[in-house]
Amino acid sequence: MQSLGVPKWAFTKGLHDVGDGVYAYLQPNGSWGWSNAGLVVDSGESLIVDTLFDLALTREMLDAMRDAEPTAAQSFGTLVNTHANGDHCHGNELVTGAEIIASKSTAEEMAAEGPGVLAGFKKAAPGMGAAGEFLLENFGAFEFEGITQTLPTRTFEGELFLELGDRRVELYEVGPCHTQGDVIAYLPDSRVVFTGDILFIDGTPIMWAGPVANWIAACDRMLGMDIEVVVPGHGPITDKRGISAVRDYLVYVTAETRKRYDAGLGAIEAAKDIALGDFDSWGDAERIVVNVATLYREFSGGAPADTVELFTAMSEIARSRRS
Repeated sequence: MQSLGVPKWAFTKGLHDVGDGVYAYLQPNGSWGWSNAGLVVDSGESLIVDTLFDLALTREMLDAMRDAEPTAAQSFGTLVNTHANGDHCHGNELVTGAEIIASKSTAEEMAAEGPGVLAGFKKAAPGMGAAGEFLLENFGAFEFEGITQTLPTRTFEGELFLELGDRRVELYEVGPCHTQGDVIAYLPDSRVVFTGDILFIDGTPIMWAGPVANWIAACDRMLGMDIEVVVPGHGPITDKRGISAVRDYLVYVTAETRKRYDAGLGAIEAAKDIALGDFDSWGDAERIVVNVATLYREFSGGAPADTVELFTAMSEIARSRRS
């Protein structure tokens, strides 16, 4: 499958002007932790969509935003967190004075899973075998120590419409799916949507929460919107082709997982057995392990799988694909 990025916006690190006072901040290669964010300005006011995984990366991003929009970005007025994963909110403390908006479920999940959790995992990783090696390989570049967890100051459920200068920013809660409280930010006048981790482009989605039907419905909702530019949570800027591709992946993996669940295979065995076909070229294919485990939990109503077991299995798949 060819890249789903839109050629006129190169997938290069930094701030990209997508027009009409809207910017996307991209971090190649879009793999674990290398997330995207956004900036919207109008009439001297500014809104940021997400911060980054650590303070150094977030400072670099905010400096780029101030350089691009020195008047509007002197004081960022609003910050929207699309969900609770740290690569979209760990830099919140640096957006001083902003109103921080997230869904109610995201705020609760953030409070339960602060940066100290990942800092602890990194410290413990050397004693975790293959799971620890995989964790350090993917998260070793990020600094989780010294982050002051900064939670939303305003929460909502369902939808929230904001006025930014003369423009409207529409926030829609589409989770739980990737996480418990996923939100997309839609700019109808600019025909732009920031999707958070509802979309991974040229990379494999990962479903921590489910249910999968909510995620497919979120894709259908975006496909029904008047959209020209799609800024994903990870990967290059795309269009509706990228939305359709993620939807297709979710439908395919759900069907293949159900076959193996009904046949009595264990979740890890099922994940290793599924051929990815058209999606084999996407990065981080090992995430099939988490996706299958979450689907098994959904089918059975059982408890979440063991995290170390999941990371060990992902490590095995990633290693086998490199060999």
